[in-house]
Amino acid sequence: MDSMISAAARLLATGDLLGALKRVALREDAPALALRGIAMAQLGDLVRAKALLKAAARAFGPREPVARARCIVAEAEIALVSRDLAWPAKSLTAARVVLEAHGDRLNAAHARHLEVRRLLLIGHLDEAERLLAELDPAPLPPPSRTAYELVVAGIAIRRLKTEAARAAFGRAENFARKAGIPALAAEVDRASLVLKAPAARLIAKGEERLLLLEEVEALLASGALVVDACRCAVRDTDTLVSLTTRPVLFALARALGESWPRDVTRNALVSRAFRGKDADESHRARLRVEVGRLRGELHGLADVRATKEGFVLTPRRARAVGVLAPPVEGRHGAVLAFLADGESWSSSALAIALGTSPRTVQRALDALAEAGKAQFFGRGPARRWTTASLPVFPSTLLLPGPLPSD
Repeated sequence: MDSMISAAARLLATGDLLGALKRVALREDAPALALRGIAMAQLGDLVRAKALLKAAARAFGPREPVARARCIVAEAEIALVSRDLAWPAKSLTAARVVLEAHGDRLNAAHARHLEVRRLLLIGHLDEAERLLAELDPAPLPPPSRTAYELVVAGIAIRRLKTEAARAAFGRAENFARKAGIPALAAEVDRASLVLKAPAARLIAKGEERLLLLEEVEALLASGALVVDACRCAVRDTDTLVSLTTRPVLFALARALGESWPRDVTRNALVSRAFRGKDADESHRARLRVEVGRLRGELHGLADVRATKEGFVLTPRRARAVGVLAPPVEGRHGAVLAFLADGESWSSSALAIALGTSPRTVQRALDALAEAGKAQFFGRGPARRWTTASLPVFPSTLLLPGPLPSD
């Protein structure tokens, strides 16, 4: 490696992007292409960066496996930032294995961080934790240690372990300060805001209030019977009953939870569960059947008793009942939650993250755009979607992945 490439690499590591580009801007050799690609990515020109890194990987070829693997890792980071979830994740894993085999622990650790971040994005929490546990963070330099702590915080947030998340953010802030890279410190600040923003709503006894993540954690540990509208489940401290595949039963459970300790009229239950205006005899018959099924599902948690006007939820162990709902609800709340991270998404990437069909996602995006809640730029496969204005709440509870005791 010549002196200009070495100087550019050092400047790039300290965040001096323009200084690095000045030293390699007119060069077309493989190391220069790679450095230019990384610099362009950090400047925000992801399309140009991706093209430069692909060219660098081809120029290095199979005879320089480590350099080629580093280019693949950089390309994977661009794919993650641009929410290109169709990018082959196996290529990143293969590149990490090459880097580990050749003793490049720093770039191998970075590759592992990217793998974990992708797994978090699509809700594979257990796999993300397993992969992160295989990494020893002690020898990592401050920038890499900052990335490690951010991933640790991300997992803790998704597990609703707010104290662990707060501690990880504190460590990340310290390492970012040691690294002396302003962009890295800003990333830590942005990520830590999730602990200060409303994460959900609690609906109980006819009243409603916003909750922070730590308050959500406290609610789930309080022993109360919680109708969890973020996960379509009914739970207390010890037991969880998922109703994800039973939307009618969950609609009934939510209506009963919102009204507790009062009962809910049969007309109101029919309207919530069957979208009917009035309860005729056919609706009443179906309601009796569905209430019976709900009793069967909740037999360890609560009973559903008939009253003169309708039905009431009676918890078996809990002394309080509440409904945990997303901060903002709507038909396409899950899609809006992903868009709320501030990145631009393709419809195919959203389909992968949500585990649904691209056509379903496209219909949701069209509806959100018509309502003024989403906007797009680009055409065809290059089209990307963002929120029209960023919601002031974290999307953690709306994204896939288990909560404690799931």
